[in-house]
Amino acid sequence: MSGRDRRLPGPPVAGHQEFLPEVVAVGARHLDVDGCWVGSCAVVGYPREVYPGWLSPLTTYPGRLDVSVHIDPVDPVTAAEQLRKRLARLESDRRYIAEHGRLADPQAEAATEDAHELAARIARGEGRLYRVGLYLSVSADSETALAEEMAAVRALAASLLIDARPTSYRSLQGWTTTLPLGLDQLRMRRSFDTVALATSFPFASADLPSPDPTTGAAPAGVLYGRNLGGTGLVFWDRFAGENYNAVVLGHSGAGKSYFVKTELLRQLYKGVHGLVIDARGEYVPLASAVGGAVIALGAPGVRINPLDLPIHTDAAGRRSAPSDALTRQSLFADTLISVLLDRPLDPDQRTALDHAVTTTYARAGVTADRATWNRPTPLLADLAATLAAATEPAGPQLAAQLRPFTHGNHAGLFTGPTTTSAHSHLVVYTLNRLPAELRSAATLLALDSIWRQVTHPTDRRPRLVTVDEAWLLMRQHAGAEFLGRLAKESRAHWAGLTVCTQDVSDLLGSQLGKITVTNAATHILLGQANQAIDEVSDTFGLTAGERSYLITAQAGQALLCTATHRAAFHTLAAPGAESDLVRTDPAYLASLTTPSDAGWVQL
Repeated sequence: MSGRDRRLPGPPVAGHQEFLPEVVAVGARHLDVDGCWVGSCAVVGYPREVYPGWLSPLTTYPGRLDVSVHIDPVDPVTAAEQLRKRLARLESDRRYIAEHGRLADPQAEAATEDAHELAARIARGEGRLYRVGLYLSVSADSETALAEEMAAVRALAASLLIDARPTSYRSLQGWTTTLPLGLDQLRMRRSFDTVALATSFPFASADLPSPDPTTGAAPAGVLYGRNLGGTGLVFWDRFAGENYNAVVLGHSGAGKSYFVKTELLRQLYKGVHGLVIDARGEYVPLASAVGGAVIALGAPGVRINPLDLPIHTDAAGRRSAPSDALTRQSLFADTLISVLLDRPLDPDQRTALDHAVTTTYARAGVTADRATWNRPTPLLADLAATLAAATEPAGPQLAAQLRPFTHGNHAGLFTGPTTTSAHSHLVVYTLNRLPAELRSAATLLALDSIWRQVTHPTDRRPRLVTVDEAWLLMRQHAGAEFLGRLAKESRAHWAGLTVCTQDVSDLLGSQLGKITVTNAATHILLGQANQAIDEVSDTFGLTAGERSYLITAQAGQALLCTATHRAAFHTLAAPGAESDLVRTDPAYLASLTTPSDAGWVQL
């Protein structure tokens, strides 16, 4: 609205400013405020049923429209008395119609049913009664333009089953009612219950499901950010989808880690168990703040034995393992060695390795007999020694290639029994202390350790497994195959897998990577490079507008794609503690205290 701003007379007061128009000409149906024409409407008719965000078409109207909602709570005793009188009146009308043989009035019947339902909810304490006034003010540069805008706004309101009436001969009161003064000078109110009032919240999002429309229950998901298509917010519940997996794609600096950490922190508030593979140590401050556990792979004394059997211990100290535990770990050894050597094994090497694994377990006294599974398991060095003594040429060749990881510079992670057992609501495996040559293998080891917690038979709870910089695994066939298998199986164990990567080609350029994408019901697309946008567009079926949006998206802006919904949003973290915990800029991370050299720390 055009007009002049004047400060209050006298000494200026910080943050205190009022709008003081020089001239206000009052007409029967409009005002002239310093050359700006203003007309107001009061809503006198509402739809019988509303949905979350039903006011969004009004709040996102492209013209100059002010929407004002005035809410006054009604005392429960007064509300009960008013409902009792209303019910008595409705029942009396219905009986009169029935006694005189007249046709029933459908509107009266519906009003009676609604009144009975509302009275029951208030009596049970499931809601309250409010008096609500909804008012609209339209601004234009001329009287003709105002008439056109008023007609368009009233037509829009009518499409929403809202009856908006001009405030004839009360134009000044209508305008002041829509100003941010908290004054309702029209007093044209309607009774709302708690559920209906919640759906009128001006920031509710109509793009994605939020409150239950029948019960008014709060949204089960978490806040992702501000909806860029309107004034609403985007909530999403991953655990209500077909599966709980998510894929987060974006170029470097697009805001992937910022978004993932924001979601993880809010999921922790809801009781979800978080497990993170952190390539750069960015999640350590978050774990410190929420009392989580950090496992610093590569620190002195931190070891993971890849030949450990997946044995679970319950609260009573009883130990159990799947019936095929020995077979599973033999297959995992094959995957790990392929990742360590950065190439797939040929058939002769696979045969030699399979025989060596069985022999190595047997020499340690671990056989197919479940009673032997409590014995200490062999180490990677023991497996290399068995391969070196094999008669087939492939065995000694593998042993020689494994020497850097058993006796060489990269042996620290595998030279002893596992020392990294952590139990916390958030466990972070950091890889930033490892050399680049070991990070892919360490990601696989951490993911295998995490999967043992996810598949624990007596510890059933919702979990989020986050693999940051998943390209470390996806660039290798064996690692991509392992990750794809977990994506398929995670839902059965009440777990959601979050795959976050900046290298789109590693994920979308292979069949195994596409399996991971296919088995994710939630896709978060952040800013994309021109070189990758064609592949992303083909995979996710982007429109021309969505392509342009992702190419020009600023840091933190993203597109949420699900089976039935799409919404552009900007990630929001609360200023202060939450924002500080999820920030990822290098200057800020460098200012943090360096973690201790302990293997893992319960913080």
